[in-house]
Amino acid sequence: MDRRRRHRKPQLRSPAQPACSTLIRWTVPLRQVTGPLPKEEFDAIFAKVPRLTVEVLIASPERGVLLGLRDVEPCKGTWNLPGGTVRFGEPLVNAVRRVAAAELDLEVDVGAMVGYIEYPSHYEHGLDSPVGIVFEAQPLDGAPTSGTWFKVLPENMHAEQKLFLVTAAPVTLAPGDPDAGSKPIVLGHARPRA
Repeated sequence: MDRRRRHRKPQLRSPAQPACSTLIRWTVPLRQVTGPLPKEEFDAIFAKVPRLTVEVLIASPERGVLLGLRDVEPCKGTWNLPGGTVRFGEPLVNAVRRVAAAELDLEVDVGAMVGYIEYPSHYEHGLDSPVGIVFEAQPLDGAPTSGTWFKVLPENMHAEQKLFLVTAAPVTLAPGDPDAGSKPIVLGHARPRA
C-alpha cells in the first residue's frame, strides 16, 4: 500500500479572486522609525542580519574628500565617510539627504551610486555587519561647515573606507600607512574615478 501523502493544489476562495491577492496581507501596522533604535533592539536585529547603510561621498579634485569625525560609539574618534543606517521604507536617496543634514549640517544634491563597502572589521571585532552603499553628493547651499577635507587620508579610519576611497576619490594614503599593503577579504566595488 502506498503511504505517500498526496499534495493538493491550493483552492481559491472564489473563481474571480486572483491567487496572488491571498498571499500577502499586512496584519500589523508598520511602525515608522524616526530616530535611532534603542540599543537592545538594534543589537537584537543586527546580530542576525547585515545592516544596510548609505555613505555620503563629497569630493573635489582641489580639496580631496570630506570626512567626519565620529563623536559616538562604536568607533568614536575615528574619521569616516558620513553615513548612517537606512530606515525601514526609506528611499536610499532620502537616506543620503538625511545623513548629510544630520552629520554635516548640509543640504545636498544626491548623485550617482559609486559603489559599496563591506566591513569585515566590524564583525571581526564583535560589532554588527554593515554594508554601505556609497553615493556621490554635492552641497546645495555653499561650503560645508562641518567635517574636514583630506587629500591624504588619515590613518585613524576604517581600512575598508580608505581602500575604497583611493579608487573612488582624489585622495591617497599617507606614506607608511599600515593599510597601504593590505586588502580586506571583502572590499566592495568602487567605480574608478575619471
